[in-house]
Amino acid sequence: MWQEAFSKYTGEACDSEAGSSHDVYDFRSLDGLRQHLDHVHIKNCLLRPYFEQRNQYPLVDSRELLPSFEVDLYEYKKLPGFSMVALERPLNFFQEIFQFDILHSPRLLDESTTEDACPLFESIVNANIETFESRLPKRSHKDFISEYGNTDISAIENYGQIIPYLLEIERAHIMAQDNTGKFYLSGVFGSFPSDLDNELKRFGIRIGKFKPGDNLLYEYNRLFVYTFLMELHGFPIVSERRTSSALFARRLHRMGEKFMVRVLGQSDRTITSLFSHPKARHYPRVEKIALVQVSKDNNETIAELKKGGFFVDEKKRVVILKVKYRQHKFNPENVREDRALSVYRQEVIHPITGECVSHFNVIKDASSMTILLNDIVRGEYTGNIVYKRNELIEDTETHEKRLKFLFAWLSKHQRRIIGYSDEFYSGVVKVLDSYLLAPDNYEPFNDLTDLYQEVWSKYSYIQQARKLKVLEDLKERKFRGKRISYLEMLQVMTEILNDLKFEIVNYFDKLVETALKIGDRVLNDSYLRRKYISCLEDELTPYGQDVKKYYGRMVVVLDEFRSIRKSRSLYDEGASISGLV
Repeated sequence: MWQEAFSKYTGEACDSEAGSSHDVYDFRSLDGLRQHLDHVHIKNCLLRPYFEQRNQYPLVDSRELLPSFEVDLYEYKKLPGFSMVALERPLNFFQEIFQFDILHSPRLLDESTTEDACPLFESIVNANIETFESRLPKRSHKDFISEYGNTDISAIENYGQIIPYLLEIERAHIMAQDNTGKFYLSGVFGSFPSDLDNELKRFGIRIGKFKPGDNLLYEYNRLFVYTFLMELHGFPIVSERRTSSALFARRLHRMGEKFMVRVLGQSDRTITSLFSHPKARHYPRVEKIALVQVSKDNNETIAELKKGGFFVDEKKRVVILKVKYRQHKFNPENVREDRALSVYRQEVIHPITGECVSHFNVIKDASSMTILLNDIVRGEYTGNIVYKRNELIEDTETHEKRLKFLFAWLSKHQRRIIGYSDEFYSGVVKVLDSYLLAPDNYEPFNDLTDLYQEVWSKYSYIQQARKLKVLEDLKERKFRGKRISYLEMLQVMTEILNDLKFEIVNYFDKLVETALKIGDRVLNDSYLRRKYISCLEDELTPYGQDVKKYYGRMVVVLDEFRSIRKSRSLYDEGASISGLV
């Protein structure tokens, strides 16, 4: 089936932003090239391995496409992997900021592509073949020469044929425009520069997590900054191939280039694209394409996909899924401050026609998340998850595995649980309480105290963070989707902070710090102070007097939070000193 992939594509691009062309593919624009490469890479790098290894192919769990991204513990050596860059301009070999072996297009300035048009056509073709062959493993030389010894391998029309050999070359391949504006394969064996140390430190200083010369602050926040920076560009902290691709895309974007960097990892089985766009001012856009299995509980989606012929493998409910992400600038006042990416669009791609549909919710279905959580606590879930970056949990048969699975699952989805509706959250609470507080589980949990406390701490963090999420909305005078008055804002905020004050037996300094920042921002509101707080009591209306009264109560509550934070800090220092002694 993979050989028939996109055989009935008519030229109507999935991405509405792609340029139109009289040809099936537009090889003169980056959007048109991206559409062509989508089809070539899906066909050769996803579908072909799937059908050649149908019973062994490791499908991507839909959860893996949701930020934050998980670290991969396995590398599937038999699966393809590659990296590439496309530049929407001709190459300037000496001036380029990376190393590669150059290939030449035998095209002239006119539109002629015949061999007779260029007296050097044959010598250019042969030089390209020699360069390409020199980077191939020796075992493939004979087959490559017999198949493509007289072919213009630089021509974009031949890219789909030679890609099996490109996948054997360790480093990146390069595409650029020739003098006529048409893309061609312009280089192989490229090395993307990865100035990770400087990028990491510059970014950390810019968002306020590092200070020059402060080793302790650097040690404390380095992993957070590293994780956030990589996630902005679509990856966890992973292999050199994907790290260098992400940082190279970041550098090209800062330089104002029109580009696309694309990479496929042998561990993540996902085609990731980072590319420039007129509306992407701060970071390159991120897209991912993978073969994903639709949840068996998603009955309506399955029926519609089956009717439209969107399944790659109907029996296993496998589809080609493209996920597009929205990037978020770091905000220290956001309770979800670690959120760098979020999903804003999902597209299921038809394997024959290339048609895209975006109304299906394959990876963000809240109801399926609750069902999955229920399966975990009952010990009925058979999928896998990575616990603390280094242990793969493959089932939930024992309480130990269930607790580890729960901790990893809550860590993975905590940003969504914090932000989702009250109805969804009440379902999560019901499932977790039924397991964590069940009398029958007290005895096994006693033998797993550390694990149990880990899960409970994560659960408590989410509970407190949801209240801070409400405070964030209240700061803008929004509550449950409605605009509210200053008095209502102060009343609700004071009530929430009072409740939160009694919940911080499980203390999280980051949440307390965020609560103080939100509270101070409200107390320092210039209109509020000028209109109500700076006025004498007898100058105010009854409404104004109530505003001033609740303002005073909020000052008291925030002072209590500061006192708690200070005593906690002293306690931690004392514990640290006693530990050293």
